[in-house]
Amino acid sequence: MAEEMTPKVNMETIVSLCKRRGFVFQSSELYGGQASCWDYGPLGVELKRNIRDAWWRSVVQERDDMVGIDASILMHPQVWEASGHLQGFTDPLTECKGCHRRWRADEAKDGRCPSCGGELTEPRMFNLLFKTFMGPVEDSASTVYLRPETAQGIFVNFENVLATSRKKLPFGIAQIGKSFRNEITPGNFIFRSREFEQMEIEYFVKPGTDEQWFRYWLEERFNWYVNLGIKRQNLRLREHMHHELAHYAKCCYDIEYLFPMGWSELEGIANRGDYDLSRHSQFSGRSLTYFDEESGQHITPYVIEPSAGVDRSLLAFLLDAYDEEPDKEGIRVVLRFHPTLAPVKVAVLPLSRNPRLQPLAREVYNRLRRCWLVQYDDAQSIGRRYRRQDEIGTPLAVTIDFQSLEDNQVTIRDRDTMKQIRVPLGVLEETLERKLAGEPLEVLPPGGSYWLGWGE
Repeated sequence: MAEEMTPKVNMETIVSLCKRRGFVFQSSELYGGQASCWDYGPLGVELKRNIRDAWWRSVVQERDDMVGIDASILMHPQVWEASGHLQGFTDPLTECKGCHRRWRADEAKDGRCPSCGGELTEPRMFNLLFKTFMGPVEDSASTVYLRPETAQGIFVNFENVLATSRKKLPFGIAQIGKSFRNEITPGNFIFRSREFEQMEIEYFVKPGTDEQWFRYWLEERFNWYVNLGIKRQNLRLREHMHHELAHYAKCCYDIEYLFPMGWSELEGIANRGDYDLSRHSQFSGRSLTYFDEESGQHITPYVIEPSAGVDRSLLAFLLDAYDEEPDKEGIRVVLRFHPTLAPVKVAVLPLSRNPRLQPLAREVYNRLRRCWLVQYDDAQSIGRRYRRQDEIGTPLAVTIDFQSLEDNQVTIRDRDTMKQIRVPLGVLEETLERKLAGEPLEVLPPGGSYWLGWGE
């Protein structure tokens, strides 16, 4: 059963890989680091961008019932009063009387400090909003908050989007952006941090059709992860119990992933009912309704909200792609990313640094980087370079050797199978494109090719 499964890789291994290969760094490491804040390196920023692009393509570009916005991080303070965040966005906080570390109350077992076992204070409610001030004077009139979610920027723009896009129900508004939560005990690498990026949809539907659309988005979002390479057995759906539901939620499910610390939320899908538009109508004095031509009435749409984290998604894709297998040098580490997500699509590897090979290798590199993100690497042996590319998840490598100078053909190596095929330079881009689209390397490109078999 899935509940009895154990993750194949621990968090320490992934953290080490991320630092070593340039995926994720500790923020402000030069000054000792800033707790629970992370910087994305050259490969991490590409992986993150590919995840965002894949999500946007799936939920906006390929649909005719969705549009996007990019709302401001700083919003009118009354937005957070209307949404309930000023009153209800809290966690119970307790402090150890011995070591003075602070914990969420649900993390303390038997009323003792998880760190030193000391006695804890009585819990008190702690608001997770980051507060700051806008303008030169720091007083209550200039108080603003860093947004804890991107959803409210969508709700307060409902009227603007409806008027300008002329969409009919059901339709959705999508947004990707930074959010901030003053978490009491963040941790588990980039899984829970105080600054994070969200990918959220608010899908507006007619009352009475909300349960149907809720089930639709559950399946749609679950399959998105599977289609991008996450193993189905590492995912599950978990329904929120009544006591877990947020104040706005009629129903909520989590898509959970089997992280190293156990099953944890990857994405939440909530039926928010008409709570948000009703509240903002009440507090703003503006009617946020939709005129339904079929009934001739103004209605307040219900909202289905799939809400995912870019950072958590990135962590899940990293963990799921990680693989180790024995080879003649010991252990071959491979990140088996779906080609859509792989930070580097193609590596260009001259067989050696021989000056005769450099002009053609550079020509191939310059050609290919007009199409994809490509790395050029000529340091150390060809076997070492293949392993480096395997470890960062590059799907394909193109090798230029001395025979290439004679026959204008190059060798393509597949990351997952390590098979090699030799192709003419004239069909190189087409062959790579077909392979990145999922075609097996065995498919012969126009112009002919021949097999080299297995390669290191």
